[in-house]
Amino acid sequence: MYGGKTPQELLSGSFSKTWLHDKWAPLVGGAFGFLGACYVNYGTGRPAFSGIQKHIAAMLAVGAAATMVDKWRNAYFAEKDATLRHYIELHPEDFPTPERKKFADVLEYWQPIR
Repeated sequence: MYGGKTPQELLSGSFSKTWLHDKWAPLVGGAFGFLGACYVNYGTGRPAFSGIQKHIAAMLAVGAAATMVDKWRNAYFAEKDATLRHYIELHPEDFPTPERKKFADVLEYWQPIR
């Protein structure tokens, strides 16, 4: 627990999302769909870009599936964090704020053997 933050502060969800956060799943899903269609064409002995409509359909389908999985994942972790936050609110005695320590207090003395 870095910085002496309380467990409640750690689960507050006060982080900023990057500009790529909401675009990552559809982009990666679309790339995998496109490359999957290329791989199927390669496996069947056809040119990699033949039947470009299949590539477009695979990009859209896998990109949409990746977006749905990402939304489900975000909802799952939000519920999990809410459950943990509620438990910490009900039992604050089980989660004391840790004291800050210096590295000199944590590390043990080390004597090199030569």
